[in-house]
Amino acid sequence: MIAQTIDKETSNKVNFMTFIITKFARAYKMNSQQAYLYLKKYGGMAFLNEHWWALHTDNPFWAISDLYEICHQNGGRK
Repeated sequence: MIAQTIDKETSNKVNFMTFIITKFARAYKMNSQQAYLYLKKYGGMAFLNEHWWALHTDNPFWAISDLYEICHQNGGRK
């Protein structure tokens, strides 16, 4: 079997996305799966995937706030 490794940037991206989804879930009283599905449904995951590099340099509070706003603009609950 051939061992596959992921590059450092991909690893950092996955780690940050996992971290911020968990923080989002806690902030809005969801479990991680509910948070992921909510973010996916209302555009948060696409935003996170595209802008993770900038979001990870800021305070997690602001990243969660940005995700909330993106989801709200796409029909998520207020």
